[in-house]
Amino acid sequence: MAPDRERTPAGTAAAPRPRTRLDQPLPRRRRLLPEWDPEAFGRLSERIARFLGTGRFIVWMTAVVVVWVVWNIAAPRDLRFDQYPFIFLTLMLSLQASYAAPLILLAQNRQDDRDRVNLEQDRKQNERSIADTEYLTREIAALRVGLGEVATRDWIRSELEDLVKELEERHGDGRVVFPAEHVRGRDVDDR
Repeated sequence: MAPDRERTPAGTAAAPRPRTRLDQPLPRRRRLLPEWDPEAFGRLSERIARFLGTGRFIVWMTAVVVVWVVWNIAAPRDLRFDQYPFIFLTLMLSLQASYAAPLILLAQNRQDDRDRVNLEQDRKQNERSIADTEYLTREIAALRVGLGEVATRDWIRSELEDLVKELEERHGDGRVVFPAEHVRGRDVDDR
């Protein structure tokens, strides 16, 4: 389908230009280089770097080098492919090292990025924990202040015992007589 052309008013010399349609996706452009998923490549490089850092890799690499050297020393002359200074072996080891170093660096960079994100999350979590602890500390302090003003059962009991002793002292016969105001449930101060 051809793009719509804008219409120009009659009498103008402007050339018509193609109009971009916003209701349809653009056609895919051909790329010269192949596309790849950077995350998939990063995961592959991490797997390779992890393997290069194992004892298994060292054992396999040692076995390959030993077989290579023994083959090129003990095999018949026509079957040898790398003579004594083992230049081809040196080239292969250099090639392996030239690929291993960037892969290891890429894996380290990805690990650094993950560590940075984890540290940031830990820092935010620590800030929230500190804020929560400070809030709870303030709440406990407020409760302590509030409890200082609350009458406890022991305090009320001791006050009542003191009141009973005072009333017994006023009326020496041992009977407790309450004033009429207290019987009706009203206190003198309530008037």
